[in-house]
Amino acid sequence: MANGSQGSRQAAWEFFGAELKRRRENAALTQVELGARVFVSGGYIGQFEQAIRKPQPDVAQRIDEVLQTDGFFERTWRKLIDDKRYADYFAAVVELERTATKICEFAPTLVPGLLQTAAYTRAVTLATSPFATDAYVHDKVAARTERAHILDDATRPEYWAILHENVLRVPVGGHGVMADQLAHLIATARARRVLITVIPCAAGAFAAMAGMMTLMEFDDAPPTAYTEAVYSGTLLDDPALVKRMRGTYDLLRVAALSPEASLALIASAAEDYRRCTSTT
Repeated sequence: MANGSQGSRQAAWEFFGAELKRRRENAALTQVELGARVFVSGGYIGQFEQAIRKPQPDVAQRIDEVLQTDGFFERTWRKLIDDKRYADYFAAVVELERTATKICEFAPTLVPGLLQTAAYTRAVTLATSPFATDAYVHDKVAARTERAHILDDATRPEYWAILHENVLRVPVGGHGVMADQLAHLIATARARRVLITVIPCAAGAFAAMAGMMTLMEFDDAPPTAYTEAVYSGTLLDDPALVKRMRGTYDLLRVAALSPEASLALIASAAEDYRRCTSTT
């Protein structure tokens, strides 16, 4: 997304926060009092009002109920968060990525979206939507490419990715696509824009059983976690759950190879795909 679009979106969230503050004060409620009624902390209400953090849809609904605003905050939330290029359960994650100072991901089967090449994204999209129109596929690829621009910015987040070796071995899109995708991982890591490590298959059951996860940290907001299954995703900000997921991520990090050994394994896999391409 262009910087102008990001600025407009942020301005819209600032309007959301200002309107929340105005209507809360009109109802003679403190941030703590409103927070208690919608089941979040008063600090969260303050972060919503300052546009530091975006509420979840159920929180926006409860705010409408408490402040008797006839669905204003839910409708505004949906308008701001709505982007048809993303699944409903993922749109809020995209918003959070844009303000995160640190992102840590574990990918058990596929390359994380922020690290995908356009050809890899296209292959994933066609695999999950074999009857999709060209326009649909184009929009999905463009959206994922746009997301990845946060790693190009001078203010990019610190980004860690732990990949299970399965990610390197599943030939998404064919040998040529995989060779280019793995070369992209190496180049991005060598440019010191990201830190990538790989958990080898020999690491055993724990790493093989762990599910996809994303952990995000922010300057002025509590950390958040995200997990995803088939056609569903869950954004978590409960401190106890986020702490447990951080513990799981730490165990995965211990099981991973060093960054240099990881890049060597990725390079070896890329070379294998190159050889397969040259012989077909």
